[in-house]
Amino acid sequence: MTFAAVVASPEPKAIFAHGEGEMVDLIRDFDWSATPLGPIEDWSGTLRSTVSFMIQAPLPLALLWGEQGILIYNEAYARFAADRHPGILGRPVAEAWPEAAAFIGEVLRRCRDGGHLSYAEQPFMLKRGGTVEQIWLDLHFSPVRNRRNEVVGILEVLLDTTERLQLERQRQSADRALRDSEAQLQALTAALPQLIWTADATGRYDYFNERWREFTGLQAETTDVAAWLGVVHPEDREVADLSWRHAVETGQGYQTEYRLRRADGTWRWFLRRALPVRDEVTGEVIRWLGTCTDIEHTVRARDMLRQSAIDLEARVRERTRELEAEQRERQRAETQLRQAQKMEALGNLTGGVAHDFNNLLQVIHGNLELLARDLSGQPEAARRVEHALGAVDRGARLAAQLLAFARRQPLQPRVVNIARFLHGLDDMLSRSLGEQVEIETMIASGLWNTLVDPGQVENALLNLAINARDAMEGHGRLTIEASNVTLDAAYARMHPEAEPGEYVMLAVTDTGSGMSAEVMEKVFEPFFTTKPEGKGTGLGLSMVYGFVRQSGGHVRIESEPGHGTTIRLYLPRCERAEERDDRRGGGPALGGKETVLVVEDDLAVREVVVDTLTSLGYTVLRARDAEGAMAIIESGMTVDLLFTDVVMPGPMRSTELVERARSMQPRMAVLFTSGYAENTIVHGGRVDAGVELLTKPYSQKALARKLRHVLANQAQRNAALPPAAPPALAAPAMRSVLLVEDDPLIREGTRDLLAKAGHRVRMAADAQGALALLEREPCDVLITDIGLPGMTGAELAARVHAMVPDIALVFASGYHHAPDLPEALARRAVMLHKPYDSAQLLNCLERAVLLSGG
Repeated sequence: MTFAAVVASPEPKAIFAHGEGEMVDLIRDFDWSATPLGPIEDWSGTLRSTVSFMIQAPLPLALLWGEQGILIYNEAYARFAADRHPGILGRPVAEAWPEAAAFIGEVLRRCRDGGHLSYAEQPFMLKRGGTVEQIWLDLHFSPVRNRRNEVVGILEVLLDTTERLQLERQRQSADRALRDSEAQLQALTAALPQLIWTADATGRYDYFNERWREFTGLQAETTDVAAWLGVVHPEDREVADLSWRHAVETGQGYQTEYRLRRADGTWRWFLRRALPVRDEVTGEVIRWLGTCTDIEHTVRARDMLRQSAIDLEARVRERTRELEAEQRERQRAETQLRQAQKMEALGNLTGGVAHDFNNLLQVIHGNLELLARDLSGQPEAARRVEHALGAVDRGARLAAQLLAFARRQPLQPRVVNIARFLHGLDDMLSRSLGEQVEIETMIASGLWNTLVDPGQVENALLNLAINARDAMEGHGRLTIEASNVTLDAAYARMHPEAEPGEYVMLAVTDTGSGMSAEVMEKVFEPFFTTKPEGKGTGLGLSMVYGFVRQSGGHVRIESEPGHGTTIRLYLPRCERAEERDDRRGGGPALGGKETVLVVEDDLAVREVVVDTLTSLGYTVLRARDAEGAMAIIESGMTVDLLFTDVVMPGPMRSTELVERARSMQPRMAVLFTSGYAENTIVHGGRVDAGVELLTKPYSQKALARKLRHVLANQAQRNAALPPAAPPALAAPAMRSVLLVEDDPLIREGTRDLLAKAGHRVRMAADAQGALALLEREPCDVLITDIGLPGMTGAELAARVHAMVPDIALVFASGYHHAPDLPEALARRAVMLHKPYDSAQLLNCLERAVLLSGG
């Protein structure tokens, strides 16, 4: 075995809080950092507890610690060491007692192997007090173990028996004399402090000294065996008697330990020894000389050490079990954390993919619907468009499943009674699973309500049922259960994703092939499937998992290969009354004559929406971001409905746009659209109250119906508002515009946009050309690029303002900052950010006219 390293411990002054005396101070103040034991504050618990016990013991005790047997001892041992103390403190024991180095080496070796050693009357030649003397010692060595059951030290119990042996010899250099004079023997034994007795060759006691009488209260002349056994503890009598008889029969030396009853009734441990006295000629035993030595303190110390070892082992076992349990719990928590982190990372990835995917699908869907109108009378082409639209719908469902797994789909929950809800799904499940699957529904009475999105619950049940059908290869029994359950803290500790509370539990059980533990670990991951290629996307269970977690619930799966699968959905209880769904199917897709402002940063999506709304009869304005939309609204143009994407570039968010727009036009209806609503209008997985959302991708019919629905609701709200004020601006009039742009493509494109709006446009490629045109004919509006060659747009504007003081100024630039203008011009200048569309161009033109007072 190896000696264990020392671990950290409290401050030195706290180690011997219950000890006092010279040795306590010496040990506490000793520089242990210079020894292999290290600083006292770093001592292990085993070392501290052993030293604390030792320094309080009355017997001479020493602790030999570590490989070298570093010496630590108590005050009784210090008195034994005489003038070697305190120089031997903290030194290897072999250096402290070099004359006994060989003996010490053997003790260290054997005790390190776990052995207990005892030496009775061991002779030594030791130098103490300046002289070398012969002494005899009783020595007991016991290994000290740490919590890992490693031997880290040796505890030595030392009894100086020199005086006793000398007395025994005297009693013997006296026994010979007693053969001549019994009186001399009695006189000698009476003077000894030990209990002394003698017996004849047959073992019959014939003498007890005065100490015996004083201790036991028996008369010295009471020497029969019964009297002797009468004061031996009942538990020790049989062994003591048998040992004594064996010694008498064999003639061997006798030694045993037992408890003797003192005259006051208390019991004390004694070491009983007997030596045979032999005939010098025949060698036969002629007498027995015996002693009883009080070893009460030794036995107590030994018992304390034994009990300490037992207690220590028990504590080690208990702590080991605790550590193993903690390790298992830590490993389980780490596994669950890694799984949660993985699912969260996958959720972030899939959410972002779904957002971009939905935008692409919206472009494809919108263009296909517009194309379908143009293909009227061409059945083959129309059929292909219809197939493409079907593929877009499948893609939309795929994106919806990705968002469901990512817990980022905009849920529209209501209070549902699952019992009534399940009854409404019977026909759908029967059609989906086929006649060979037996469906059993078990609903507990008094089922609670829950707050969920009914459509998502239906999708989840359908996914679970179809997975179960596939696992049963199309035939078997599917059981659907619904009951009330309460999850306590103990359950939550075992399943960290669950919160304690009351839930409606919805379970789907099949009699299929079941799953292995490895499959169950991955079953909720997106795109993971055990089905053959082309037979499944691997998104069904991931959608179920994401929907339930987004709804504040918990999913648990139980399965075993060959024994089917049970998936339990725990949906939080809602104590509100059930909300019955009174909504009816949509009617025809109608258009309207209202003005709709479309705010969409994706050019392709924006153009498709504009074309669709235009085809439905609406007047359509467009903007690529919130700032462009606010420019239109601030121009004074009346907008009946703001149709805005949730996620847009720029510093202004869509919710801020809506707030500012409605502060200026409170009668305006608002409809959000998004393929991924994030946390803007969806919180806790639910669309905010009062918010209307159209999820991408959507069909022309869905857009048309949603617009009429939102406009109708706004019309009801507007009826309660005071009459609207007259519009601030009249219809836009024709303007005379001077357009200055050095890029020919931008110049020609902008000229066309202005001309289509009815304005008269003159163009110049630089400031000199513009000034020449202005000298020939004045104009109402100057639209100029800031970065012109030769003379900047700001310098040109100052020159033009001097020539036409009331001219309207519009600065176009790819940089989102205003030019450096005098204050008089800065107040009336309008910024037009490139790239711009016709709505932004025209709105900026009208705002500039308004600011100029035109």
